[in-house]
Amino acid sequence: MSYSFEYIDIILLAMIAGFIFLRLRGILGSKSEFENEMPTEFKPEFVKEVSKERSKELTFDDEAQSNFIKGAKIAYENIITSFSLGNLSSVKNLLDKKIYEQFQDALNDRKKNGQKSEMTFIGISSAEIKNHENKNGFLEVKVDFVSEIISSVKNSENKIISGDPNKVKKVYDTWKFSKNVSSNNPNWLLIETES
Repeated sequence: MSYSFEYIDIILLAMIAGFIFLRLRGILGSKSEFENEMPTEFKPEFVKEVSKERSKELTFDDEAQSNFIKGAKIAYENIITSFSLGNLSSVKNLLDKKIYEQFQDALNDRKKNGQKSEMTFIGISSAEIKNHENKNGFLEVKVDFVSEIISSVKNSENKIISGDPNKVKKVYDTWKFSKNVSSNNPNWLLIETES
């Protein structure tokens, strides 16, 4: 009699194993007939589609220009304000190495001469894209800014040596921004300034 219980145990275990196998097959699936037909190279139509999609990413259409101008205005105000305060650390990631060094040299000269800058940023009157071009995988955009600023520079004796702390003046700047089109980094870098 004890042998009959062993056969029932084996049958019961076989049924549990079969149930687990069927559940795994249902979850993981089985090999399909298409898996054996993997292409070794892409069809020309696929390559053309990928090329079209890639070229769409590189375009600088009206929507991209509108988004760029919004970001450029914010960058312009932040850079101008940080420069005036004498601290570029918060905008270093927006400045090309050459521009950062030029700005830092100007700040060092100001500090060495005992000068202090006071500035109130009123706002940007206009910001317009002057031109844009794709150069060696970098999209470069030149922007004309017109802003209103109250600024003055004082010497170590607190005497005004330039500007007027009571007068709003219009400032005309042309800045060039650059972005690597193949990079995932969304930040543009300021690479050139003209006043």
